[in-house]
Amino acid sequence: MDLFVIFCTISLTLVYNSFFEWTLHRYFMHRPFLGWQYPFERHAQTHHALFKADESYHLREEKNKWTIPMAWWNGPAIAMVATLPTLPFGWLGGWNIPLIVFCVSFCYYGTYEYLHWCMHLPRGRRVERTGLFFRLNGHHVLHHRYPDRNLNVVFPLADFCLRTLLMRAPTRFKQVQGYMVPDVQP
Repeated sequence: MDLFVIFCTISLTLVYNSFFEWTLHRYFMHRPFLGWQYPFERHAQTHHALFKADESYHLREEKNKWTIPMAWWNGPAIAMVATLPTLPFGWLGGWNIPLIVFCVSFCYYGTYEYLHWCMHLPRGRRVERTGLFFRLNGHHVLHHRYPDRNLNVVFPLADFCLRTLLMRAPTRFKQVQGYMVPDVQP
């Protein structure tokens, strides 16, 4: 497999994962899906109940730390589901493409979990001192204020394309304050 195909596969998988993350977040994590309650209960009813866009955005009680990440098995499961559309490439003799898609999707999920952890439990980590994290953190604060907006955590391309991107709050609210939390007020 040549480098151009690898580069294109990785690039397209990152774009695909933005839309995949958006879809999971919107249709599984913010509402029950065909009677399946688990992602909705864990995310919308538990995580969003504890972490809002105000001072509760950052972890306040150690006992709630477990509500920041998803369950350990979600990463492999999500990466496997994201890889399903590429299986025909494997059956046609090119298992490298599904393998790359799985690896990139698994890394995307890991990035989601790490950034999300840093957003709700800041500790001055190196990543937390970057401009990219600063912007993504503001993006996520707005999601906690407006749960149907800013559904991406890692790569907000799908939010932009699907018109759920919110750069600033439409109305003033009591927002979380902190070192790497931008002011998202109007």
